[in-house]
Amino acid sequence: MRGVLALIALLTLAGEAAAQSKGKGIRLWNLTTETISGFQLSPAGKTEWGPNQTLNDKDKEVDHDERLRIIGVEPGRYDARVSYPNGRHCIVRDIEIKADVVFSIADKDLKDCTK
Repeated sequence: MRGVLALIALLTLAGEAAAQSKGKGIRLWNLTTETISGFQLSPAGKTEWGPNQTLNDKDKEVDHDERLRIIGVEPGRYDARVSYPNGRHCIVRDIEIKADVVFSIADKDLKDCTK
């Protein structure tokens, strides 16, 4: 009986450790004053924009103070192209993205905005 209990305890701990190592992934926290309708990343200093990450959201937009899971991006330094429903586009330069960490963008980070 002790052996069975020990095995159950061991499997439980292994399952918890696996769940913790998985983490929550990389997430964007929208601290701009507007809803974001497009968010694309490129290696810093380049214009090789990846897919629109807002498509990962249920309603395909990221409201103010909402977080968005970023998929298919490795930790590193990136520039971001941020789009808004009114057609405005802005660049955020040199964002440091770390594994399983939330990074944020705010109005003060937006540069080179065009409409």
